[in-house]
Amino acid sequence: MKFKKVCVLGLGYIGLPTASTLATHGLQVVGVDVNPQIVQGLQNGKLHLYEPGLRTLVQAALRSGNLVVQDTPEPADAFIIAVQTPFLEDKRADLRFVRAASEAIVPYLQRGNLVILESTSPPLTTRQVVAPILERSGLKAGRDFYLVYSPERVLPGQILRELIENARVVGGIDRASAEAARDLYATFVRGDIVLTDCTTAEMVKLMENTFRDVNIALANEFARLADRLGIDVWEAIALANRHPRVNILRPGPGVGGHCISVDPWFLVEVAPDLTRLIRAAREVNDSQPDFVVEWMERTLGRLEGRRVAVLGLAYKPDVDDLRESPAIEVALRLVQAGAQVRAFEPFKPEAQIPAVPTVTTLADALQDAEILLLLVGHTRLRELIPEEVRTQTSARLVFDAVNGWDQTQWQKAGFQVWRLGVGRGDV
Repeated sequence: MKFKKVCVLGLGYIGLPTASTLATHGLQVVGVDVNPQIVQGLQNGKLHLYEPGLRTLVQAALRSGNLVVQDTPEPADAFIIAVQTPFLEDKRADLRFVRAASEAIVPYLQRGNLVILESTSPPLTTRQVVAPILERSGLKAGRDFYLVYSPERVLPGQILRELIENARVVGGIDRASAEAARDLYATFVRGDIVLTDCTTAEMVKLMENTFRDVNIALANEFARLADRLGIDVWEAIALANRHPRVNILRPGPGVGGHCISVDPWFLVEVAPDLTRLIRAAREVNDSQPDFVVEWMERTLGRLEGRRVAVLGLAYKPDVDDLRESPAIEVALRLVQAGAQVRAFEPFKPEAQIPAVPTVTTLADALQDAEILLLLVGHTRLRELIPEEVRTQTSARLVFDAVNGWDQTQWQKAGFQVWRLGVGRGDV
C-alpha cells in the first residue's frame, strides 16, 4: 500500500520525532497539537522538548516543506495517534486525549484510510474505545478503513536511532490492517516489522515495561535489605549479575517517566484479581522516595531547617523529561519535612516545580548548602570533580541515591558520603 500524506496527532516525545522522520523520508506530514504554544513554537522552528539530534531533524523536516504544523487535522492517507495517556488518581488510565484525537479524525476519515494508535493504552482500547469512535464516520473498521495498534518502543535519549532501528510490533484489527501499517512503517523502519492482532500488541507494550518495573522493585528491595544488613548492594548486584542468567537492574530513588511508572497500572486496571505481583512492585517503587528521605533522616536526624542542594529532577539520566519523576517526589518530601531545598535540573534549568524551590545554575544550588543530594545520574553531575565542588560550597555531607559518585574520591576531598543501599548493619 502506498502512502503520500500522513497526519500525526500529538507532537510530544513520540509524535514529533515520528512526524519529522516521515517527512524527511519524503512523505507529506501534517503535525497536529492542541497546545497553541507548541504549535506556534514549532512553526517558528522552536522545540518544546529536548532529545539529542531532534532539533536538527525537525528543522530539516520543516525546511523541506514536507512537515507542516497546525492545531487541526486534515484529510490524509494515514492518521497516527501519539497523544499522552496519563493515569487518574485511582491509577486507571486517562484516555481523554486518545478519545479526543480519535474524535478529531472522524470528520476527515475516508474509505481506505489507515489509523494507527501508538499511545500506550490498556488492552482492548483499540477495539473498544478507538474503533467505536471512528465508526461514527459511518465507515466500518476492518471493512472500510484500516485500524492498528503499534506501540512506540524507544528509549529517551536514543529516540531517533531506535525509532528507525528497533523492531516494530504492528497489531491490526484484522490482517489487512496490520499489512497496511507494515507498508507505512517500512518507509523508515530498518528493524523487523512483526504482525499480530491489536490486543496482543497492546499487551506486549505493557509487558515490556512491567518486566522492568518488577525488576527495579526487586533491586530497590535489595537496597533496603542491604541498608539493614550492613552490606553494599551495588557490589552484591554486580556479583549476582555475573551469573549468566541473572540481570538485576539498578536501585534508586524510584521509577518515573511516562512508561515504566504508568504502564503496569493499566494491567492492574483490567484484571486486579490477577495482578498482585505487578501491584506490589508498583507499590514498592512508588514508596521509594519515602525510603530515600527516611534514609537521610536516620543519618541526620530531623531535616527541618537543613539546607539541601537537590541535584537532578528528571526521571532518568541525560534527559529533560520530568514526568512522574521520583526525584521530584523526594524533593517534595524534603520540603514537607521542613528542609530548605534548592533543586537544580541541568537539562531543564528553567523548570518550575510546584512547592519545590528551583534554581537555574549549579552554583546557585551549591551556594549556602550544607547537604548535597544526588538524585539523577546525569553525566554532567556524575563528572563533577569533588575538589572543585569543595571550593563552591560549604556543604560537606553527601547523599548519593544513584551510586553516581566515587565514594573514595569524595571522601579524600573532605566530604562525608552516604550511598543508597550501603548499610551500617541495623538488624
